[in-house]
Amino acid sequence: MVRTAPGVRLLPNAITVAALCAGLSAVQFALQGSFALAIVGVVAAAVLDSLDGRIARLLDATSRMGAELDSLSDAISFGVAPALVLFVWQADGNRAGWIAALVFAVCMVLRLARFNTLLDDTDKPPFASEFFVGVPAPAGGLLALMPVILTLEFGTGWWSTGPVVWLWLIAIAALAISRLPTLSLKSVSVPAKAVAPLLVGVGLLVAAIVQYPLIALSVALLLYLAHIPYALYRHAWLANHPEAWDVPARERRAIRRSGRRHRRLGLRRPIRSRIAGASLPRVRLPRNGSAQQTVTAGRSRPSDSGGSSSGSGSAGSGSSTGSRASDGSGRTRNWRRLGLRKQ
Repeated sequence: MVRTAPGVRLLPNAITVAALCAGLSAVQFALQGSFALAIVGVVAAAVLDSLDGRIARLLDATSRMGAELDSLSDAISFGVAPALVLFVWQADGNRAGWIAALVFAVCMVLRLARFNTLLDDTDKPPFASEFFVGVPAPAGGLLALMPVILTLEFGTGWWSTGPVVWLWLIAIAALAISRLPTLSLKSVSVPAKAVAPLLVGVGLLVAAIVQYPLIALSVALLLYLAHIPYALYRHAWLANHPEAWDVPARERRAIRRSGRRHRRLGLRRPIRSRIAGASLPRVRLPRNGSAQQTVTAGRSRPSDSGGSSSGSGSAGSGSSTGSRASDGSGRTRNWRRLGLRKQ
């Protein structure tokens, strides 16, 4: 086995330290009144934080020290720095603002401590690695700065008032320590057919960031918030389908499509009719003498013609009339019971 050179093993930790310096520089820029540079510092810290772990795994340079250093860097860059930037940005000495900043920093540290403990949990289902528990620290730090981003782009408004800013900060802190599942980009797989469109989208995104950096960042953060309902649905679907835990993404899509197909092929409820035989074809035979027959569903019965057809017709008519109800409602009930229409 080839051992990794000491200089190569140092590279991921150096990137982590650079992310820490970028987060602390954001506070220094805020103290000087350069809030745009403060946002750039937090964004740079988020980019570097997404690179150090990947580079460590590629170089086989992962270590326990690197994991602890990464958590400490995230606590400062995405917990302490955004809270201080917002507090300096308001610059009104509000005690409620300082309390909200403290709550955000504490919640972010608690979120990172829980993340470290979940790394050693062996009872997690296989699909748990595809999700974060709560909003991750880099996303939470950038979401907390949304009021500053909107103010720099669109000017002051309701989003820049003190109560709205502090309520927003506490809401993001609650999302960070919540149990809501959010998607992890580390496990997202792209089909081969979608590589070219995805590269085109990346090019458009880079062009948007160059031309409209604050608007592009705001849209990206809002889309991240909008994906949380989908993450909830996907997590619940995987929890209810153990057969899809260890299969590739293509087979998971096939399982979902088969479930939707079975629902589409479900039988409709049968049509219930109040009268037996009411929907069967009704054939009227031509008059033969004075008797007229109505045939429904292969059965025939003589209809009342109102008169006698032979010498014994009066007796037959009398017996027929006597066997029926004399009022109109009785006749209607008899016709309905036999599935016939009233003449």
